[in-house]
Amino acid sequence: MRHLYLNGAWQASASGESIDVINPATEELIDRVPAGSPADVEAAVTAARAALPAWSGTAPAERGKILAAAAELIRERADQIARIIATDMGAPYGVAMKVQTLMPAGVLASYASLAESYDFDTERIGNSWVLREPVGVVGAITPWNYPLHQIVCKVGPALAAGCTVVLKPSEVAPLAAFALAGIFDEVGLPPGVFNMVSGRGPVIGEAIATHPGVDMVSFTGSTQAGRRVAALAAGTVKRVALELGGKSASLILPEADLTTAVKATVANAFLNSGQTCSAWTRMIVHRDQYDAAVDLAVQAAEKYTLGDPFDEGTRLGPLVSAAQRDRVVRYINRGQEEGARLVTGGTDRPLERGFYVEPTVFAGVAPGMVIEQEEIFGPVLSVIPYSRGEEEAVSIANGTPYGLAGAVWAGEESRAVSVARRLRTGQVSINGGRFNPLAPFGGYKQSGIGRELGEFGLEEYLEIKSLQL
Repeated sequence: MRHLYLNGAWQASASGESIDVINPATEELIDRVPAGSPADVEAAVTAARAALPAWSGTAPAERGKILAAAAELIRERADQIARIIATDMGAPYGVAMKVQTLMPAGVLASYASLAESYDFDTERIGNSWVLREPVGVVGAITPWNYPLHQIVCKVGPALAAGCTVVLKPSEVAPLAAFALAGIFDEVGLPPGVFNMVSGRGPVIGEAIATHPGVDMVSFTGSTQAGRRVAALAAGTVKRVALELGGKSASLILPEADLTTAVKATVANAFLNSGQTCSAWTRMIVHRDQYDAAVDLAVQAAEKYTLGDPFDEGTRLGPLVSAAQRDRVVRYINRGQEEGARLVTGGTDRPLERGFYVEPTVFAGVAPGMVIEQEEIFGPVLSVIPYSRGEEEAVSIANGTPYGLAGAVWAGEESRAVSVARRLRTGQVSINGGRFNPLAPFGGYKQSGIGRELGEFGLEEYLEIKSLQL
């Protein structure tokens, strides 16, 4: 069994208990990680608090050099890390390499640069000197769907800001976190600056959220779990950043290139087997183009071949666990019960082994249906018609409790931008605009609080002080 990373050393958990790590493509046991205890969290927080004065006092450029070295090691070991993620999370190797490994390496490198270039202490307002200081000890609680990227999105800016960190990675796909801890150790991050306690959410996550020695908790996961984290953190009035669920819409206006828009929407909805909080899982199309859009979606979905994540022909890997597969299947069944029309996919066990679900498209989906309102987190796309113009389309797009991402497709960019400005969501792709890892990422409504990535992400981990001179 592996060990926790505490105060610059690998240490056994005080609990002595373990959690099995399962390969979702083969259903085989591949590793065991510690099921940490509150005593382990206490040790991690103690180490982080002890390390805080020296780390926060380290010149930002020096902090940046260590982060840059860690980013370079991720790049050098990209094949190894991508194979880890493909094995314990199930992403096809190409996705595990490009999206799950090289992208977070780039994000970490961006925070290395920001540590050196960001203006922490030169702003003047009248007779006041405005300083930006680290918030303190950060508890980072991260999910399994992007097991390295989501960690880097929290740990990178926290360390760049001068904070120290206690990380709880997901127990479902934890192995990339262990690889990152090893890299931080190798590049010489001082003891106590970064600590990692693996374990179950109700034990480790709650111990972090309630600990009076943690100044901020940053959580990514379901909205339900985010509510729990926020409620627990309120007891010590610590800062909270939440990146939660989504039910994002891809809104296609009549003059858009329908073929391009549908193909891109399907690709986005099925990325990472649909296990992406910002996935465009609702495609909103004018009634006059609806049948054509459904046909195009079916054609695109049926090209997503299921299989071994290491097979070059695989475009859709397994879901991360049996529990996640069963959850998605329940939603597919619910959609049919509500009267939506299953036009392709839906088989819950298409292969002899592995937690697979076929790429699935529903037509005849009406606003208010459960599959239109709730985050499924699997390869399921709902196609929703509108007929009374763009105001109706915008109303449908805004008609869920979430507001994380989305897309607008139109003949003219200016019209797409006009519609996008009316969407209550944190980011919108205009006619296929690419994801930008330096732009702010986060949501409106029940999709969360705060932003990640770029300067906006760094500022989440800073307190603002004014000195009146």
